[in-house]
Amino acid sequence: MKNVIVTGGGSGIGLAIAEKFAAQGHTVIIIGRDEQKLNAARERIGGNCHTLSFDLNKLDELPALAERIEKTFGFPDILVNNAGINLKKNFEEVTDEDFARIQQVNVQSVFAFSREIVKSMLREGKGSIVNISSMASQYGIPKVIAYTASKSAIEGMTRAMATELSPKGIRVNCVAPGFIATEMSAKALNNDPERKAKVMGRTPMGFLGKPEDVAEAVYFLASDAAQYITGVILPVDGGNSIGF
Repeated sequence: MKNVIVTGGGSGIGLAIAEKFAAQGHTVIIIGRDEQKLNAARERIGGNCHTLSFDLNKLDELPALAERIEKTFGFPDILVNNAGINLKKNFEEVTDEDFARIQQVNVQSVFAFSREIVKSMLREGKGSIVNISSMASQYGIPKVIAYTASKSAIEGMTRAMATELSPKGIRVNCVAPGFIATEMSAKALNNDPERKAKVMGRTPMGFLGKPEDVAEAVYFLASDAAQYITGVILPVDGGNSIGF
């Protein structure tokens, strides 16, 4: 059984990912800022789940966090970089601070935390990392310029990490979810019938995905079943990115 770190694992897609690994008997460490959500997630998942309340934006504290995780739970076999934030704003209204904040959370902290966990993986000569991107990186979606830039960076980073780390035994892949029915997205779509019609109209499968659909893809890519797969960006989107 493996030790699996899931950032942003307290709700939505991150929670579904944590549940999937725990259900298969792995030890899951979920990291998030909201202690209430973390506790609720731990209760729901059960004994295989451990929580760490931490703000991944505190870049200077990440080396100590990685050290603490290894000391407490042992070697981190799998890292799932799921934590991220969005911002919906007209292009011309996005401030420099807005843009920088999204990059800090969605890119900088992913890079910095991965770097620290990779140091452990390099010592063992093995490991698997799965980054979470978005269909926003596949094509242009209005009003999410900062988020789009951040997720495009994640996909580029995935390829660069895979090229450099795979010869050393560490596979790096990425899952790009489409429109997934989380509480947040369902609410947003239901409040915007025009957008919902557009989403459904270009999704060949004709329905929203579930967080569990993303979790299955992440589990596969992280597992030994995908031992000859690295550097891929896997859309889990019902065909949305190829729909017309």
